[in-house]
Amino acid sequence: MRPSRLLVNRLVLGGTGLVLLLMGGWLAVTRTALDPQLPAWWPEPPTGHQVLLDTAQLARLRGEGWWTPTVIAGAITLSLLFGCWCLAQFRSGAARRLPLAAPGGAVRAQALAEALAVRARAVPGVARSRARVLPRSRRRLEVRLRVWLRPGVAPQTVLPALCAVTDEADASAAPYTTHTCLRLSAVSHRMSHVR
Repeated sequence: MRPSRLLVNRLVLGGTGLVLLLMGGWLAVTRTALDPQLPAWWPEPPTGHQVLLDTAQLARLRGEGWWTPTVIAGAITLSLLFGCWCLAQFRSGAARRLPLAAPGGAVRAQALAEALAVRARAVPGVARSRARVLPRSRRRLEVRLRVWLRPGVAPQTVLPALCAVTDEADASAAPYTTHTCLRLSAVSHRMSHVR
């Protein structure tokens, strides 16, 4: 998807969320009944019928000491989680392009991570691998490489080849200094069960 469409989609979603947040805040703060504002065709609920909680049950819950702090803490937690998710949506995309030393050259951080994972998977004794490249500042990258070794493979036999792969990744991200974290795990050797 083109960056302009991504930007438009995110702006529309953010605007919709902001409008819904403002409307919900207005409904929560105002004490006026909404019946006069509803259109004439709006269906009315049956008398004495509550959708979520009975009025007496809600009044009893509000009388409890834990109810109000729990509702407020839950609303704050959900708001913070959705806010962090929204910020993460704006952070991904074109900002993940890393300019290279060659004039006009750039590479996506995800493409660099995929290439690093493929190179690590090609090392003999490696069952699978996963890599992440995270830009931390203007000239610093954090590279996280997770490698699962085949059963019976000693880490000492694979480590020199993996170090060569990470050195190659350091050289390919030339203007950046990289901090690489390599995590080795062993694939469990499970016996298949016969029924």
